[in-house]
Amino acid sequence: MQRIRLRYTKRGRLRFTSHRDFQRAFERALRRAEVPMAYSAGFTPHPRVSYANAAPTGTGSEAEYLEIALAAPRDPQKLRELLDESMPTGLDIIDAVEARTSGLADRLTASVWELRLDGVEPAEAERAVAAFLAAESVEVQRRTKNGMRTFDTRGAVVSLETLPAPADRPLDQACAILRLVVRHLTPAVRPDDVLSGLRAVADLAPPVPSAVTRLAQGLFDEESGTVTDPLAPDREADTAAPPTAAVAADAKAPEGPAA
Repeated sequence: MQRIRLRYTKRGRLRFTSHRDFQRAFERALRRAEVPMAYSAGFTPHPRVSYANAAPTGTGSEAEYLEIALAAPRDPQKLRELLDESMPTGLDIIDAVEARTSGLADRLTASVWELRLDGVEPAEAERAVAAFLAAESVEVQRRTKNGMRTFDTRGAVVSLETLPAPADRPLDQACAILRLVVRHLTPAVRPDDVLSGLRAVADLAPPVPSAVTRLAQGLFDEESGTVTDPLAPDREADTAAPPTAAVAADAKAPEGPAA
């Protein structure tokens, strides 16, 4: 059984796609691309697809991950192209690698987020960020299926900074950009929780909903302060491993008669 790990995006209007909606679209793409999926056992077999730490509905993302199990081997890059062609624009399959290591979910320990705050002056955002980082704890409340829950957002935040205003903003409109690196703790601290924390410590309240995009997720490197690519260990292992049957077959395929 071959396992393939995929990276996909949620862009534009498709950021409002729920995780369940994405699952339906992806399973349709598997059928259209005629992917030889492995299925679970039991009375109601379903394709063996494992999703890892999906972004909240309404947020964009450049770094969502899943893993599929195949009943027959396929070349990861050709499979990626077929699946990408079968997905709606905005839900793009942008990377694929054969799983050569274990524990993909264990390597998703932190995320990098970009928060666009239209209607907020950069100087106002800087003051709020400074107040947030100076606090020992910043408690917020969020409604869960078990009722309201209070938790600390400050402890999960590795870094929070303001970036230069985007070039595409109208000159007469304020806009602040925040770059957030947050650890994946329990309970999970989401970008909207950090925005609630900024409101709590500095009364920062954007006049319109913020545009939030996950730029990366993976292991947090304490030395460099960066979030590393979770598929890198598979790529490194792949260079030292023999090719799968599908890749070997492609390499040996005849090119056709000589002219």
